[in-house]
Amino acid sequence: MTFSEALAEQRWDDHRFYHHSRINQTLHLISASSFIVTYVLLFFHPVFAVLFGWTFSMCSRQIGHFFFEPKGYDDMNQATHEYKEAVKVGFNLRRKVILHSAWGAAPLALYFSPSFFGIFAPWTDVMSYCDHLAKVWLVLAGAGLLGRTIQLFFIRDVQTGLVWFTKILTDPFNDVKQYWRAPLFLMKGELIEPAHSRPA
Repeated sequence: MTFSEALAEQRWDDHRFYHHSRINQTLHLISASSFIVTYVLLFFHPVFAVLFGWTFSMCSRQIGHFFFEPKGYDDMNQATHEYKEAVKVGFNLRRKVILHSAWGAAPLALYFSPSFFGIFAPWTDVMSYCDHLAKVWLVLAGAGLLGRTIQLFFIRDVQTGLVWFTKILTDPFNDVKQYWRAPLFLMKGELIEPAHSRPA
């Protein structure tokens, strides 16, 4: 497969396995739109961008997966939830729990260790606390992204890792393109997409 073909394949697998719910699709649209805002804010207000990205954009994205996406047998794809979790290229639900646990623990760790275990000068007010937290969360995001990419180099191949890396960074734009109609279907009472048609 070429790089673009592999990217299309990963996007298709992600959609057909993990985006049946119109609520999940709508939340992905909201998340994707806010992530695009986050990308822009990184150039002007990096601290706010990271805090906004982790708290609103990331959380709204994952709520759909954890609470609204069906977890039973997938008749459409003839696959169990366990199978889909096992073959997931990126972060399956178990890996997401680990990542979000670290995300949730970081503010507490920083609060009780103002220097974050000697890494920073101790925070002294709300602004310096938020500055330190943004840096911790930015490193966490980078470590999660690069760590899984490098892991894929070894457990799959280099192209798979680079394709996944590219997919993650461009997901917000692809999600807006793919799910912009999801709220309309949801307002019509359609909770589950009736059939997954692979894009041409």
